[in-house]
Amino acid sequence: MARKVKYFYNPANLRFEKHVTPRWVWTLRIIGWISTTAVFAAIIVYIAYTYFDSPKERYLKNQISEMELELDFMNTKMDTMAVILAEMADRDDNIYRVIFEAEPVSRNERLAGIGGSERFQRMNKLDNADLLKNTALKLESIRRQMSIQSKSYDEINELVTNKEKLLAHTPSIQPVSNKQLERIASGFGWRIHPIYKFAKFHEGLDFTAPKGTDVFATADGTVVQADNSQSGFGNCIVIDHGYGYKTRYAHLSAFKVKAGQKIKRGELIGKVGNTGLSTAPHLHYEVEKNGVKVDPISFFYTDLSATEYAKLIELANKSNQSYD
Repeated sequence: MARKVKYFYNPANLRFEKHVTPRWVWTLRIIGWISTTAVFAAIIVYIAYTYFDSPKERYLKNQISEMELELDFMNTKMDTMAVILAEMADRDDNIYRVIFEAEPVSRNERLAGIGGSERFQRMNKLDNADLLKNTALKLESIRRQMSIQSKSYDEINELVTNKEKLLAHTPSIQPVSNKQLERIASGFGWRIHPIYKFAKFHEGLDFTAPKGTDVFATADGTVVQADNSQSGFGNCIVIDHGYGYKTRYAHLSAFKVKAGQKIKRGELIGKVGNTGLSTAPHLHYEVEKNGVKVDPISFFYTDLSATEYAKLIELANKSNQSYD
């Protein structure tokens, strides 16, 4: 297609002449066109980036939204964990430590090291700083509480171990077989002495049994005496159980252990006899706690029911004459 040629009327010479556009005009027009195009392009780009998201921005915003939901979910789970830890701490202080007679963990110790959100000021420059700081604070609190609770359970475990040892070394069974509960002849307290015939404090229990009846250790311990060196007791065994406990088994006809020997509860240590100051075959049995003689019947709780224990106390409390 041929380029249009423009003419204009020149009144000076009364002629039509071809119109020629100067080069500088063409240059200005091109610059103007380019500038206008650039301005419109900039406006379009600005509007697009300001009011419309690019695919990458939409992806990143979706990712952020998902992360916020996950953080909210994590916060909810941490709240649940905090409640569970609080219940564990409550059972620890009010059940386990009460059973083992231990002091509860102080509130100051449980809360020690748990600071405020100022510890996480580094997060202030991040988006959603409050949510992140709150999550970090809860996580640190739970970590601290778990550490304290773990330490407390270690202490409870040690208390359990010590309690098991204490129970094993506490006299708690009858020294002779007494299933029918008929062998208690004389109890702890004031009784008539069988030889001197006056009231004398009887510091143990007398179990009637035929000569040669088995005698058993009532708790774990170490034999510290197995001889007839104590006046009136005849052949006598003394066991040191530790924790302040000692037991004595007197008037024996035979020894099955020797001094220095370690024994277990229920182990055979001797035979019933009638040695020493005794009027008939029987076992005189004593329990000593921190140097003080105590009523042995108070310790027969592992091999008796409540009914049997009540009957045994009734028999032991009868006012009668002792056998030694």
